[in-house]
Amino acid sequence: MKNKKPVKVIITTEPGVDDATCLALMMFDKNIDIKLITTLRGNVSLEKSTRNMLHLLDLFDKDLPVAKGEKHALNRISPTAEKIHQREGLGGYIPPKTTQHKCIKEDAVEAMYRVIKEGDGDIIPVVLSPHTNIGKLLQKHPDIIPKIPCIYFEGGSPYGAPGFTDHISFNISTDPEAFKIVLDSNIPLYMIPSDMGRRMAHLSEEFVCKLRTLNDTGNFIYQMSLGYWEPGYSDLRHATNDTCAYYLITHPKLFKVRRCNVVVDCNLEPGKTYMNFSDQGNVRLAVAINRKKFLKIFYKQVKSMKKIKLKNFTRA
Repeated sequence: MKNKKPVKVIITTEPGVDDATCLALMMFDKNIDIKLITTLRGNVSLEKSTRNMLHLLDLFDKDLPVAKGEKHALNRISPTAEKIHQREGLGGYIPPKTTQHKCIKEDAVEAMYRVIKEGDGDIIPVVLSPHTNIGKLLQKHPDIIPKIPCIYFEGGSPYGAPGFTDHISFNISTDPEAFKIVLDSNIPLYMIPSDMGRRMAHLSEEFVCKLRTLNDTGNFIYQMSLGYWEPGYSDLRHATNDTCAYYLITHPKLFKVRRCNVVVDCNLEPGKTYMNFSDQGNVRLAVAINRKKFLKIFYKQVKSMKKIKLKNFTRA
């Protein structure tokens, strides 16, 4: 589904293989107007996630404002996910230590506040990471809440939702206090649970190998995958958690969405999310996806990027 006008977004990210895959597509989508990108600690440290984001701009020759965000969660020191995304965060692809692109002078919270305040109430935060940046924004500048129409985010494994694996997701557990601030804001939320990209809409090894032959973008995704395959499964698979959150904006008909209420545990089992379905619920939870159509759209989108030649890129 194509939007009549590009959707204006602020992206919060910590690349991360699944983040980088999503961002590679989003940066060239005419239906998306990226106003700001903020980084933070998550899959890797703040320094590495910021370096990785700036390198993506170098690699894809894009000029977008990037603001450095939070080095730690609001009230805790949380682990990274380097065991999954590897030491540098981009799986089998090793980025250089330095980048040509640089961050803007504002920090993430103040940059988000300025960009949203200057907008017309139509700029949507897209959280592909822990909620630290957006949580701190709402905590420090609660006056901005009425200007945020909704928030799309990836993360959470809603206990109580049929068909979902019972586990505590990384993006929520690494900063549950920040997520609670977002929940309590009463801003309408669109939630892609982590199962969606890992179990329902993942890329198979065969699919990723086909991407390799398409163009530089496909080859880049392939190289990252070689050091990333999602753990805990008998097959090799590339999770699409963040791409699902992005497609919920641009291709909502791919998904079945139900309204629900969500609460998060910040004490006994930090990051555990509970939900119950309700027509008055403030969270729109994606409960199903058309996998066949998802993969078709994903493949077609990567294939359409044949004219994009990545800078200083060595094909595998």
